[in-house]
Amino acid sequence: MNRAEFDRQAEAHRALHILAVRDGEAVFRADYDEEIRRNQYSATKSFTSAAVGIAAGEGLLRLDERLTDAFADDLPPHVSENLARATVRDLLTMCLGQDSGFLMGGQRPFLRERDWVRYSLAQPFPHAPGTKFQYNNVGPYLAGVLVQRRAGCTLDKYLTPRLFEPLGITAPTWETDPLGYSFGAGGLFLCVSELLRFGELLLAGGKWNGRQLLPAEYVAEASAKQVENGAEGYGYLFWRGAHNSFRADGKYGQFAIVLPDDNAVIAVNAESREQNRLLAFLLENKALLLGGM
Repeated sequence: MNRAEFDRQAEAHRALHILAVRDGEAVFRADYDEEIRRNQYSATKSFTSAAVGIAAGEGLLRLDERLTDAFADDLPPHVSENLARATVRDLLTMCLGQDSGFLMGGQRPFLRERDWVRYSLAQPFPHAPGTKFQYNNVGPYLAGVLVQRRAGCTLDKYLTPRLFEPLGITAPTWETDPLGYSFGAGGLFLCVSELLRFGELLLAGGKWNGRQLLPAEYVAEASAKQVENGAEGYGYLFWRGAHNSFRADGKYGQFAIVLPDDNAVIAVNAESREQNRLLAFLLENKALLLGGM
C-alpha cells in the first residue's frame, strides 16, 4: 500500500492523527485534523496504572494489599468471601470478580450515588478474584482513588512532577467524580504528541532523559500478559496485541501502541466507531508506518 492509499483508508477509518517513532526518531506523521487535546477515554487507564506503579515504588501501596484493608471504611455491611480475597492487583487486571461493567460511560450521568467507592464495593462479586476477565471501570477507578487517598492529592497533581512535567505535559484536564476524585478509568485530555511520549516512556522501561520515572520492574509486569482475556491477554490496565505489542487503548481509537521488537511506538487519536478495525488496519500497515516501505 502506498502513502496516498494509506491516507485515504485512514481517513475512512476516521483517524485524526497518526504518529510513529522508531529508534528514537520520528518516522511517520499524518494529521487529518487540527492537533488539540482530546478525551483519551480508556487510554486514561494506562496512566492510572502508571500512577499505581509510582505509588507502589514510593511505598504508598502494595499490589497484594487486600481491598478490605485499602477501603476499610467503604465496605458494605456484608463482605462476601470473594470481595474479602480481592487485592489491588485485581483492580488492574479486570479480574476483580464482578460479572458486569459498572461506572461505564453510559451509566455515570444517571447515577444518584455521589460516593462511587461505596457504590462500587456494594455491587455483587459472584466470581473469585483472578478467575474471570470482565472489562469494567470499577477496578481502575478504585485504583486511582487509592493512590489519591494515600498521596493526599488528585491524580493529575500526583503525576505532574513525577510524570507529566518530565514528559512536557502541562496542566492536563482530567474528569472527576462527584466527590472530586480524578476518574482513573477515563477522562484524561491529551494531544496525540503527548500520548506518543507516554508510549516512548513505556518503550524505554519507564526511563526518560536518563531519569527513571516509572519503576522498570513495574513496567515489565504491567505490559506483560497477566491474565487471559480471549485475545492476546491483558496486563495491568494495558492490552496485549499482535507483534508482541502492548497498548493504552481508548474508545473511538485512542491508542499508544508500544512495539518492543521494533523499538517503536505508534500513537493515534481518532473518532472511529470501529476502533478494532482501525487497530487492525494500523498493525497490518506497520511496515509503512515504521519506515520499512
